[in-house]
Amino acid sequence: MLECRTMPTPSAMDTLAAGGLGQNPLYKEVKIRLTRSLASGDWPPGAAIPSESRLATQFNVSIGTVRKAIDELVAEKILVRHQGRGTFVATHSADRTLFYFFHIVGQDGSRELPTIELLSFRSGKAGAEEQEALAIDKGAPVFRIRNLLRLAGQPVLYDEITIPEARFEGLTEAMFAQREGTIYGLYQAQWGINVVRISERLSAVAAPAKAASALGLAAELPMLMIRRVAWTYNDQPVEYRVSWVDTRAHDYLSDLWKANQGGLPGA
Repeated sequence: MLECRTMPTPSAMDTLAAGGLGQNPLYKEVKIRLTRSLASGDWPPGAAIPSESRLATQFNVSIGTVRKAIDELVAEKILVRHQGRGTFVATHSADRTLFYFFHIVGQDGSRELPTIELLSFRSGKAGAEEQEALAIDKGAPVFRIRNLLRLAGQPVLYDEITIPEARFEGLTEAMFAQREGTIYGLYQAQWGINVVRISERLSAVAAPAKAASALGLAAELPMLMIRRVAWTYNDQPVEYRVSWVDTRAHDYLSDLWKANQGGLPGA
């Protein structure tokens, strides 16, 4: 049952009516508006959002409605609650990357952050696959980045990353190589682009020569290939990544139950 609505104040009416939001349940309207504020940078990564009571007044809704909207954003790892302190915009810490975005683990289930070696950084033009994944024009300028990831000192994963130049204006090889923290942390800190979710497709393939060479393996050895699209707010794709993984001593693990139960760091 939807909550009964009282006539909002003019400012709240403008907020909730923006973009024709009236077709959604009320808490969904609040969630959409909060997401728009996040996307526009009203609350930068790491910042506290206004209190639930203040937001309820702003939107002219009950605190319960605001809480339900925030609950969904917390479940999606976009916001983080800290007991006694408030609710904050999630930041891309090493723990967040390790437990939420990096799914390669030891066969005993052990996790560790990989060490990353930048193999190449080039400008190019988007091909058909990149165009579709990133929702950009064919031939649009892109940055192409190749990385080698090691676990326990051993090469395990070879990455090819494509990002649109238009969204990462001014990015240089030096900035990428000398970043502090994670790749998604760089996106967030330098361009205000917060990766809030990823979608991945997995396939078993024969290792292409480039991946086999980077990982020091024989060509055509069976490998895991992962095609990943990273998304920011409002379902905007910002990165396309193809990875080849040597799974002889490692597994792919995506523990959705723990993610949904808030079992990850920052939940």
